[in-house]
Amino acid sequence: MTESTGRTGTEGQGGTAIAEEPAAGPMVRVEDLHRSYGSGAGAVHALRGVSFDVPRGELVALKGRSGSGKTTLLNLLGGLDSPDSGRITVDGTDLAELGENGLLELRRDRIGFIFQSFGLIPILTAAENVGVPMRLRKADPREREDRVALLLSLVGLADHAAQRPGELSGGQQQRVAIARALANRPALLIADEPTGQLDAETGLAVMELLRAVVRSEGVTALVATHDAQLLGLADRVLELSDGHIVEHA
Repeated sequence: MTESTGRTGTEGQGGTAIAEEPAAGPMVRVEDLHRSYGSGAGAVHALRGVSFDVPRGELVALKGRSGSGKTTLLNLLGGLDSPDSGRITVDGTDLAELGENGLLELRRDRIGFIFQSFGLIPILTAAENVGVPMRLRKADPREREDRVALLLSLVGLADHAAQRPGELSGGQQQRVAIARALANRPALLIADEPTGQLDAETGLAVMELLRAVVRSEGVTALVATHDAQLLGLADRVLELSDGHIVEHA
């Protein structure tokens, strides 16, 4: 059953409401999550009974060695994959109760994704890239333009709005990607190694920006990273080890 949140919202496929007002409780709740790939002796058990909460308004870092299941976990939280068993609740909505249309709406309206590869559209300007999510929602053009301008200013790229990705540095491209992820005012940001293609100094600047964005936009962020310096900027650190979560202060 979906948690009772006392709020109204749109309905995903199967009639499950996707709430649009802030819910009570943590932003993310994961309960006894299991995910394996393959079968028999060759099966890979990426997650083995993972459970944790992500409080609202926090920047939480997810660490673990390569192949530890960080990307698997983030894909499950973002509704891009389904667990073998267990429960995931995001912003008061049980993902298991959403059909494909409901998951699409959740990813479009409530979750922002930031990837290591930036994922910008080469032929579009920085401003046009940031505006893509709002075009998909058919937002009012004036509202879209104002929001794009605000977000580019927030990430320090107001003077680069007309430049295309190929004309920007790696750090600038990732800043555009962060602005794009914030376009539809998501409740949750999911970032998978967002500084992996950047040098140490630029990566630190991007992580500091993410921390500032969490404060200024009032969002919650879950960031996978293996960089010890970046981990120090998080409110809390969760480590994946042997398919289990170990929490650090």
